Amino acid sequence: MKMLISMLAACAMLVTVMGCEDKYNNSGYVSVPETTTTESTTTEEFTTTTLTTTSATTTTVTTTAPSHAPGGLNNVSLRTGGDTFTVAGWDANDVPVLLEAWEDNYGFRKNNVDFINFDCGGSDASDHYDSLFNSGDDLDVYFCEADWALKYINDDRRTAPLEQLGFRDSDFADMYAYTIDIGRATSGANAGKIVGASWQACPGGFAYRTDLADKYLGAKTPEEMQSLISDWDKFSAAAANVAAASDGKVAFADSLGGMWQAFSSNRIQPWVVDGKVTLDDSCRAFADCAKTLWNNGGVSHNQQWSAEWIDGGKNDACMGYFVPTWGFTNFFDTVSADSYGKWNVVVGPAPYFWGGTWIVVNPKTDNAEEAQSFIYNSAVDPDAMHDYALTKPDYVNNMKVMDEIVKRNECPDEYVTGNLDGQNYFSVLHETAKSINLMGLITPYDASIKLSFLNAVSTDYCKDGKSWESTAGSFFEDVHSKNPDLD
Repeated sequence: MKMLISMLAACAMLVTVMGCEDKYNNSGYVSVPETTTTESTTTEEFTTTTLTTTSATTTTVTTTAPSHAPGGLNNVSLRTGGDTFTVAGWDANDVPVLLEAWEDNYGFRKNNVDFINFDCGGSDASDHYDSLFNSGDDLDVYFCEADWALKYINDDRRTAPLEQLGFRDSDFADMYAYTIDIGRATSGANAGKIVGASWQACPGGFAYRTDLADKYLGAKTPEEMQSLISDWDKFSAAAANVAAASDGKVAFADSLGGMWQAFSSNRIQPWVVDGKVTLDDSCRAFADCAKTLWNNGGVSHNQQWSAEWIDGGKNDACMGYFVPTWGFTNFFDTVSADSYGKWNVVVGPAPYFWGGTWIVVNPKTDNAEEAQSFIYNSAVDPDAMHDYALTKPDYVNNMKVMDEIVKRNECPDEYVTGNLDGQNYFSVLHETAKSINLMGLITPYDASIKLSFLNAVSTDYCKDGKSWESTAGSFFEDVHSKNPDLD
């Protein structure tokens, strides 16, 4: 949903924060520093402060903030009574929509809200948050990406447990289990407590060209395709068959990065155990699977996020892509632009998630009641989440709500459904989301270590043909150079 904003006033100012352009690499975004100016815009909805470089003050039009406490929750124990409810995030894709939904449901006046927009890629936002905390500027609620969320969730100086906003663990009982695992502190003063709440779940599946599947595999329905790729051995066999039947012209899978998204969600032990980096058996299994498909043409050699990666789906050089919920309205739009309606999606060889965002509260907030009602409306209230799922659209983090949507076959996005030849992708990915299990597997080092392993396998093991021992050695060397505190 795109918000229609009527501009009433704008004022320019200088702000000291690092700016960034968005450039893709195989893990997402990287930042390119750039000097620009910053604008704070007061609209009839809420104040948006876009931070992109230089020095000092935010101007906000405010009035006395009303209190909106949802019924059934405990009282808040953090400070209340602040004039401006300040929310920070890295882009305007989700936060403004969530704020508008909150305002519509709870009557909060939008000119009491200051949205600080870093206007950068999610992987760069952590540096901006550090700068914001160091500045001492006002901040009530902010958003954390899955890859680095624990950096803040485990830091009781920068996040408060949600019990201090009156929430009980039972209030989050309908969330998908893996999202609670990521939002729960694993160390520090809040260890074991839920600190972050996500309004969305991001399960992924395997989207494939139906005409190519029929031609090379004889699969005429999603059920037939799923039976051919229901585990990694079957997936590898199907990929080899496609490569052979097409004389090497068509790869079955889009990239090693896509495969790794699915494989890495199914590790059997944490990356770090007692301060020591570990490689479990699933890592070797991925490396061997990746090398086999790299050599026989079952997986494309394109780097995830590159132009060639996108073009593979457009020029019939790639049959399938690993796609999460948000990807169907993101990169997959471009991938499938020349083959609209010729796609289906299945669960694939393993349940996995890709991405996600958690809402956390600054322990120094002075708007605890507003923070409570905002998080409640975004991540707990089933009626509000049902509306958000179908109007945004987004796969919301509430199993009962998604059960209802799936049973009613409510269509979240007619364009995506048409692209998938009538399939409702929410229905396909619903069981996947419930199957994801991260209990005891999450560490603050996960994003960095996952990327180091993918790079080692892609370059050393597959491209350069080095031994597993040499590849593992390169991996450990890279991890220790980035994390000298680990053994």
